[in-house]
Amino acid sequence: MTETLATTPDLTHAREVLRHTFGYSDFRAPQDRIISHLIGGGDALVLMPTGGGKSLCYQIPAIMREGTGIVISPLIALMQDQVSSLRQLGVRAAFLNSALTPEEAGQVEQQLLQEKLDLLYIAPERLLKPRTLELLRQTRISLFAIDEAHCVSQWGHDFRPEYMQLSLLHERFPETPRIALTATADKPTRREIVQRLSLQQAGEFIAGFDRPNIRYQISENNGNAKQRLLQFIHQEHPRESGIVYCLSRKRVDEIASWLQANEIDALPYHAGLDTQTRQHHQSRFLRDEGVVIVATIAFGMGIDKPDVRFVAHLNLPKSIEAYYQETGRAGRDGQAADAWMIYGLQDVITLRQMQVASDADEQHKRVERHKLDAMLAFCEITSCRRQRLLDYFDDHLEQPCGNCDTCLQPPETWDATTASQMALSCVHRTGQRFGVNHLIDVLLGKENDRILKFGHHQVSTYGIGIDHSAAQWRTVYRQLIAHGLLSVDLEGYGGLRLTQASRPVLRGETQLMLRKARKRKAKERGERPHALELSDSNRPLWQALKSLRLELAQTQGVPAYVIFHDATLMEMAQKRPRDKQQLATISGVGDRKLERYGDAFLSVLKNNLESEQDLPADGVN
Repeated sequence: MTETLATTPDLTHAREVLRHTFGYSDFRAPQDRIISHLIGGGDALVLMPTGGGKSLCYQIPAIMREGTGIVISPLIALMQDQVSSLRQLGVRAAFLNSALTPEEAGQVEQQLLQEKLDLLYIAPERLLKPRTLELLRQTRISLFAIDEAHCVSQWGHDFRPEYMQLSLLHERFPETPRIALTATADKPTRREIVQRLSLQQAGEFIAGFDRPNIRYQISENNGNAKQRLLQFIHQEHPRESGIVYCLSRKRVDEIASWLQANEIDALPYHAGLDTQTRQHHQSRFLRDEGVVIVATIAFGMGIDKPDVRFVAHLNLPKSIEAYYQETGRAGRDGQAADAWMIYGLQDVITLRQMQVASDADEQHKRVERHKLDAMLAFCEITSCRRQRLLDYFDDHLEQPCGNCDTCLQPPETWDATTASQMALSCVHRTGQRFGVNHLIDVLLGKENDRILKFGHHQVSTYGIGIDHSAAQWRTVYRQLIAHGLLSVDLEGYGGLRLTQASRPVLRGETQLMLRKARKRKAKERGERPHALELSDSNRPLWQALKSLRLELAQTQGVPAYVIFHDATLMEMAQKRPRDKQQLATISGVGDRKLERYGDAFLSVLKNNLESEQDLPADGVN
């Protein structure tokens, strides 16, 4: 589809809106092309990494075009967050969702009918109601923006059936431009978005998937996951915000309590908590600094917090898409962040059992198995993780990234052909129906009731593996599953079975190199891409600016980042503007915020300068 290009005056106007409303000097590619296309009335499919500026692609055209921009968003918290941020900028924005009373919803509807809104955020469920569609029919609409468009894919990690009905927007409002946006969609998902939303004539804008500011780190769980998580937070991210993902509610509560007992401000979040508690914990995470949320994957989709410095997984995600989406909640401000994960073989078995127990049809289960296989293979690779991650999404990085664990500390490999033959033979000799723990006991020649009961002390593989420890055998089995040489049984008991791919190894026709378990050692931090640079002389000013921001945020009942992002305060501390004209050149300071907060921040900057001038020179008493 050829892109419809808006006229130069339109782009000039768009840049003025960007500068004066949002406080940024210029667009990032391909924002300008997307905005130009949408202003010209064209439909668009936009794939842009988290933190890449997707929202501006529809917010600016909605402000510029006549009428109200309707934004379909699946999550209440995300709507409220974006509306709060837009109102800070002087943009006329509102939302319609279940959080409003009938009276409040009625007021928003009147604002819409009276054309007093630039943007209205609404959930797909509410949009599809006949009453809402009739309301929109009476309204002049500038555009429809379908956020989190991957929710339309029945094969995706966050399928929402309501999204499949959004093609009616094209049927009922054929002249209104539509833009579908997502940060997570491989080629099949993109094709499904186009088909289900009737976007065959839309311009496609793909900005890539790379998040170079995120450092990827994955390691095996040797039974000390809690201690290693605590060490990671204390050493890498003390008093910083982060998210810790666990597979079960019980594990969430356990880890949150453990972190609290070790002086980490941690809060649990899962569906087993009452609504009030969940909302309170989410609110604290958004508004307070240094809060760590421990959660099931139910948490995060509605979170637009820019200064999450790390996302940690204590269990294996079910797919690379889920991993990318969850880790993408770190470092939305573009500054250095960590995606840290520890996982074990039990994670694979648990996820396999969950897949078998689900009510999905066989085709869906098969797709889920393939996705889990790809996730497991991603964990076990010895090459650059970022390259493999991007390859999965048909995006490509020419050189290793230098900012993942396999680049920074390349894993060692060993010739595991003989050990693998022993492990595979043990699966065969015991009937292909036992789990890893039992197989390891057989290899190590253990004498226990279970081995004697099944006569496994008499099989040829009994005791042949005593040259390796139980931990080493566990690593071997995990990697054999990752390489597709073994599969977990589909009956839900966790037994291992040989696959066709295991035959060449068993016959000695191929060599098998596996990665050695990584020895834990003190990690050199090294240079972090996109890390906030702050000299010692600027730290007092930085803290003073943050204190003012927090005070303003608490007064208004909004998160601190809604006032200004960290990067904006950092630039203030570095450039030290002395008047409003200079302050207006700081990225993120638009006209409304300059008017509203300029005097207060300039006062802090002035007081800091005077304090520095009052200090005695070096060497003078």
